[in-house]
Amino acid sequence: KDSYYVSISDSDRDPGLPYLATVYNGIDLSKFTFRATPGDKLVHYGRIHSDKGTHLAIKVAKKTGMNLIIAGIIQDQDYFDDFVKPHVNESSIQYIGPVNPEQRDTLLKEAYAVIHLNTIPERFGLVMAESMAAGVPVIAMDLGSCREVIADKQTGYLVNGVDEAVEAVDKIEQIDRKKCRQRVEENFTIDKMVAGYEKVYEEIFRREAQKLSFRT
Repeated sequence: KDSYYVSISDSDRDPGLPYLATVYNGIDLSKFTFRATPGDKLVHYGRIHSDKGTHLAIKVAKKTGMNLIIAGIIQDQDYFDDFVKPHVNESSIQYIGPVNPEQRDTLLKEAYAVIHLNTIPERFGLVMAESMAAGVPVIAMDLGSCREVIADKQTGYLVNGVDEAVEAVDKIEQIDRKKCRQRVEENFTIDKMVAGYEKVYEEIFRREAQKLSFRT
């Protein structure tokens, strides 16, 4: 039997595999409240791990002089203890622990921008889609799928390091928060994902039926 491959982003594809399609992950928009008015803090959430660049978000916060809220499960305790915890002071840099969907929505209300300086290529990056769904621009490292999820200079900024991220924070007001939400509505909803997989199944059925017709 033939194998059919679907990727969750173009950047996540293995060059040795024949892909049928790319179907982006979808999120439930009803879980995210769009807010046209920005918050006044930088936010970094997701797994607390060096891969996600929590230490880089801290550097950006310190260089911009903005307060930072960090949220997420500690996946690497040594990393947290060495590179995150020493900077947490419950005022300018807070760590609030893991957040459930309701807490996440409240957290994004506080966000001026979400800092997502991943140190390895993202396969997709739900945090970026979730943030934009709430109208929050994302500043992300230009690695992996970040370029596919974020529309550079329209729904956030793609950067190559801390200094560029600091410059991007200064330009966040140029981003139309409605466009952030719109990008998710057009590309990263559950309905879009389901429709994408339906097309994949239809194509598989078509190909399998064609093979059967050749045999008969």
